[in-house]
Amino acid sequence: MRNSELLNPPVHFIGIGGAGMSGIARICIDRGMEISGSDIKNSTTLEALTLRGGRIHIGHQAANVGAAKTVVISSAIKESNPELKAAREQGIPVISRAQALATLLQGYTSIAVAGTHGKTTTTSMLTIMLQNLGLDPSFAIGGTPHDSRSNSHHGQGEFFVVEADESDGSFIEYHPDYAIITNVEVDHVDHFADEAAINSAFEELLSTVVRGVVLCADDAGSARLAKKAGDLGLETYSYGQSQGADLRISHIHASAESSVFRATWQGRTLGEVKLAIPGEHNILNCAGALAMALLLDAPAQGAISALGTFTGVGRRFELRGAARGIRIIDDYAHHPTEIRATIATARLAAGAGRVIAIFQPHRYSRTLAFSQEFATALAAADHVVLLDIYGAGEDPIPGASSAVIAAAVNEHGGSALFEPNLIRAIDIAISHAEAGDLILTLGAGDVTSLAPQIISAINER
Repeated sequence: MRNSELLNPPVHFIGIGGAGMSGIARICIDRGMEISGSDIKNSTTLEALTLRGGRIHIGHQAANVGAAKTVVISSAIKESNPELKAAREQGIPVISRAQALATLLQGYTSIAVAGTHGKTTTTSMLTIMLQNLGLDPSFAIGGTPHDSRSNSHHGQGEFFVVEADESDGSFIEYHPDYAIITNVEVDHVDHFADEAAINSAFEELLSTVVRGVVLCADDAGSARLAKKAGDLGLETYSYGQSQGADLRISHIHASAESSVFRATWQGRTLGEVKLAIPGEHNILNCAGALAMALLLDAPAQGAISALGTFTGVGRRFELRGAARGIRIIDDYAHHPTEIRATIATARLAAGAGRVIAIFQPHRYSRTLAFSQEFATALAAADHVVLLDIYGAGEDPIPGASSAVIAAAVNEHGGSALFEPNLIRAIDIAISHAEAGDLILTLGAGDVTSLAPQIISAINER
């Protein structure tokens, strides 16, 4: 396939270790492009890229750019980065991660999955479904589906499924043929000033869609886009429990291990959909993927059967192990809405047991904006341990504090404690846990690394 001038190899990726950047690099390699990249520390992701033929550097220095004809940067890369400065000085074209991915979409029937919550799981469900239908889609996802064990793939089929991240507004680069918009809610307050700003970003995304869109009728933000989609002449379909949804969800039964619902398409009952993962929020994610499949003229029963094989995504209510009858679940939830959904699912999974949460807030700006909402959501757990904020490159902001959230949880009738020391935080969490209980590690930062330490600490006590 002809490469666009925007992505002229050799290609150098600054910050190649991230999920999005590594996924794009992997697809470039599989398309026969010469690539190099750098990151601040080694990882299994970088080792895998090296084995595929990538030239990987640990640490950032000007010489790493080498003979690159294109440099790709993530939004986390600052102008002071020595490799970026070298590329600028040498006149090498520098493009964003989103621009690189948009280039890879060319020549495919592209499907973008966007939304404040649920986009990784919905993208993964749609991808696994298309794979099971024998369509071998290309894909780039912000997480790793358990079924594929990779967050990206260069397929031989006509479809390219991409997770469209709204965090910096760059998802307008993709110009997809089709899109799913799961929901629209205020987040990424470092980039979007208010609700109007994020609504405007999703409206702009919608204006770039070529053929059709699937919207969640149960979410006010997503549903608001239906009129604009119609005005743009897009094929527009909706999903949810709401009356009038094209794909109607009903007869829901959610258990600790699975979810079941009845799907009705424009008044015609398709049958029962059985998911092998828990959580009512995942029923909505599944419905979005199924509605898109029907828009693409996939066979309904084949799509339903394929969705039943889906086993989840890394860091989305992922069981990391158990010790002395206590299960440890890791989840990426870092917004109050996501935390509420995760704790509700944990309650279902724990049954008569208790839910103990270790939460690491992500970004000072988000923590400041949603402190009270975090507290309300976390108060649904039996016990909460608050870690220090994971800054993700942001400078501290006065008033943004994990201690403030902990105090507010207690004011809402919950039980919370702020503990910045990781070892003591683990000790506090397991001091509350008994057989039958469930410990959650929550957040988008390095809290995910705690599971093995928690298991060891439980076994040693």
